[in-house]
Amino acid sequence: MGCGNCSSHGGGLPNGCKNNGACGTYGCNKLEVFDWLSGIELPAGHKPFDVVEVRFKNNRKGFYRNSSALDLQVGDIVAVEVSPGHDIGVVSLVGELVRVQMARKEVKDNYEVKKIFRKARQEDIDKWQECRKSEQDVMMRARTIARALGLEMKISDVEYQGDRTKATFYYTADDRVDFRELIKRFAEDFRVRIEMRQIGYRYEAARLGGIGSCGRELCCSSWLTDYRAVSTSAARYQQLSLNPAKLAGQCGKLKCCLNYELDMYVEAIKDFPSVNVKLRLPKGTAVHMKTDIFKREMFYVYEGQYSEAPIVLSVDAVKEIIHRNKQGIEVADVEEFIVTEVVEPKENDFAQVVGQDSLTRFDKSKRSNNRNKNRGSRDKRGPRDQAPAKKDGPRPPKPEGKRDQGNRPPKQENRPSGDRNNAQADKPRNNKPSGNRPPRKDRPPRDNKPSSDNSNNA
Repeated sequence: MGCGNCSSHGGGLPNGCKNNGACGTYGCNKLEVFDWLSGIELPAGHKPFDVVEVRFKNNRKGFYRNSSALDLQVGDIVAVEVSPGHDIGVVSLVGELVRVQMARKEVKDNYEVKKIFRKARQEDIDKWQECRKSEQDVMMRARTIARALGLEMKISDVEYQGDRTKATFYYTADDRVDFRELIKRFAEDFRVRIEMRQIGYRYEAARLGGIGSCGRELCCSSWLTDYRAVSTSAARYQQLSLNPAKLAGQCGKLKCCLNYELDMYVEAIKDFPSVNVKLRLPKGTAVHMKTDIFKREMFYVYEGQYSEAPIVLSVDAVKEIIHRNKQGIEVADVEEFIVTEVVEPKENDFAQVVGQDSLTRFDKSKRSNNRNKNRGSRDKRGPRDQAPAKKDGPRPPKPEGKRDQGNRPPKQENRPSGDRNNAQADKPRNNKPSGNRPPRKDRPPRDNKPSSDNSNNA
């Protein structure tokens, strides 16, 4: 996302902002100050403050005196005094708030404050934009030269002066670098005055921008304005594992966010007993393993039994045990001090957002629904003997012999006497002609298969 009017990267660039990722969340204006005095009229006879704040590339700011009494507003492009020549910047703050900003940054209002020449003309703006366009190519060329000379340094950014008479190269290095030969090569290739300025790794990360491990844009490139020192004690107070891969940011230093909640952790552990004190328990001496600050619990293990389950004690219990150890009172049973968690069932105090339907109503199989329907309809037909449920007791033994038939009528065991053929003859046979089919009594029995000769004779 480009910002055409980005004051920190040369406002009015047609190609937008390409120097870092801060513009994605309005990071280019992270140092803006809300002018709450803009709509208030000053008392009669009071002259407005004649110093204005001007911003340059990469959020670099300076204070300049408006000696010509120009009518300047926030966003105006002006030409300011530098040594030597002039530079182009954007006005970021005017009025009485500039006096407050100068006091906060300890800038004295004396003769050292340089002045504003004029509002930038069109030719000044065109030249300024050409300088901004060529900075990327110049940085790539400068890195190639530094690598050819074998210098252990990294050039992270280049900034041209508004009149294109000087170029400032920002670099990072672990050790001291002898760049005298490098400056000669730069002067021959770029034909401008060269200034080398070393910056820290945090400033480099703020210039480049990026996404942190939290998934958000880097604090240093979005809103953080000052970089405070971060030590490993901040991680120890918060009970974090001292893993450099997790505690280090993109700059290679400890993350700035380790200081955000440090004061609350320091305040919370003030009444915690010292972790260096050992507890004398019935089974031996226990040493501190870890601490859960939020639950106010401390974990201890016996010396030499580090693979065993730790003993969880509350802060008050640890204080009581330490007090008894100092008084010489032996702890008879440590079980009375162990924290036992009672898990109570939680009631759902929320209501369904989407109507009163179940969210899993489509997960039920149709087969089970049909089975339940058939079972319900079968129960409506009438009373039937049903076996008792499993939960009421053991299943009753099955009766010997045949299964109980319920209310069904018994089968007739005694059939009428007579020949089977006569009984079959009384029933109609669908009026089919018999043809040459032999009578039923002459047919051989089904169990005995006829021979091939009999079949031929038939």
